[in-house]
Amino acid sequence: MDAYRDQYAQLFGGGKDATLLAISTDTDTVLASWARDRKYPFAFVSDRDGAIGKQYGVYANGMDNRTLYVIGPDGKISYRAAPFREVDPTAYEALGQAVKQAGRTAK
Repeated sequence: MDAYRDQYAQLFGGGKDATLLAISTDTDTVLASWARDRKYPFAFVSDRDGAIGKQYGVYANGMDNRTLYVIGPDGKISYRAAPFREVDPTAYEALGQAVKQAGRTAK
């Protein structure tokens, strides 16, 4: 998550180009504390029962798998990385391109 934080302005236009939601099965209080302590500039969503993960087919063994989606302005998934390789710099290049492409389709 630190890589998202560190590249947030560039990848997501500081929040004006895209909305980033980090979804986890952790409790809302744990996520809020973690986000505050690590100074994450984006929102976290608690998916305690896996309802969101189940809808996207990424919930297994009591947790949501590391899957990243870019959802276009039309509400459709325009990019999927499963799993998202957060330690691979090229993963962020592909993500940046996907966010830009989704933004272009909005105009």
